[in-house]
Amino acid sequence: IRGRGYIEGRRDLEGIPLKAGANGASVRLSDVAEVQLGPDMRRGIADLNGEGEVVGGIVVMRYGENALKVIAAVKERLRTVRQALPEEVELRVTYDRSELIEASIDTLRHTLLEEMIVVSVVIFLFLLHARSALVPILTLPVAVILAFIPMLYQGLTVNIMSLGGIAVALGAMVDASIIIVENIHKKLEDERGDRQALVIEAMQEVGPSIFFSLLVITVSFMPVFTLEATEGRLFKPLAFTKTYSMGFASILAVTLTPALAALLIRGRVKSEEKNPISRTLRWLYAPVVRWVSQHPGLVAGAALVMMVVTIPAYLRLGSEFMPPLNEGVILYMPTAPPGMSVTEASNVLQAMDRELKSVPEVVSVFGKMGRTDSATDPAPLGMAETTVVLKPRSEWREGLTWEGLIAELDEKLQ
Repeated sequence: IRGRGYIEGRRDLEGIPLKAGANGASVRLSDVAEVQLGPDMRRGIADLNGEGEVVGGIVVMRYGENALKVIAAVKERLRTVRQALPEEVELRVTYDRSELIEASIDTLRHTLLEEMIVVSVVIFLFLLHARSALVPILTLPVAVILAFIPMLYQGLTVNIMSLGGIAVALGAMVDASIIIVENIHKKLEDERGDRQALVIEAMQEVGPSIFFSLLVITVSFMPVFTLEATEGRLFKPLAFTKTYSMGFASILAVTLTPALAALLIRGRVKSEEKNPISRTLRWLYAPVVRWVSQHPGLVAGAALVMMVVTIPAYLRLGSEFMPPLNEGVILYMPTAPPGMSVTEASNVLQAMDRELKSVPEVVSVFGKMGRTDSATDPAPLGMAETTVVLKPRSEWREGLTWEGLIAELDEKLQ
């Protein structure tokens, strides 16, 4: 039946005329059939671990919102929902984005702690002065914390790229403290004259150079802000946070670092010649410097040859826009022939999920086929999307690499 009008309900269908009777009266659809509202056409299937069909839900975050806050609010709401569900109904989270964000924060925390320990140990070994090592320990976290202030007012969230900018800047941020502390020790080795005046003189000698050197590194990331489209959205947060970190580090290099140095560098300062580590390194390095200074042409030529030799290797290197990110979750998107029936699609999806779940490193497999209510465009049942959640790397089989695991999972799907 081809209808040219709008149908608003079941009565409109019942009133459709089919033909004219012998007496001229029209025969309607309700005279020959019973009209009922049937179920909607099925367009999607969801499965968990290949054990059978489940009901899946997707949480869509509004643009510009904080992902961690939204996920925390969703988890709190899920606790309330679980209490209202029947005992035989189980609610599981198959993919939690907050784990990746928290792992990124842990990486920054680990890098910051590692940087402070390494710098402090190096300063102590070469200067043999424990309180001097406190200068970078106190300066470094202050610069990192100050970088979050413009991030807050600019609306930059804590994510992989923004935290990556801070992590990249940590190495250069400690240079100021190391140079200032070392120069103060150099001035105080003989302790001739007023101690406070010597400390101020040492900081005045290197302070301007340190400030402008850090400022140059800060400005060097400015071209990143000219990137557009996907590249700009991806790398601008990194450039912003690195610029903020280096900018505050340059300011602290001429403010907080000198103040901490004046307060903490006290007591007797040993001469560099009395340090066994420094004496050993100078003994090893002196012959090298003499030989290089006596044969400058040979050294420059060797460096040029080494650079030329690397050109063929450089030309064979590949390129990629973004390196692989192992976040502990793999997303498979297989495509089946169009026109697949609902029953066949369900069987294929469950069989695929069971095979993936059989791998020991897999925690759970959540597969979807077709479209969801949140999709903007309808997709055929042949379009699948399977989320594979993995165990922590420490619980993998011995010797198993990331590439090996991917190859094993791909073999399961053949």
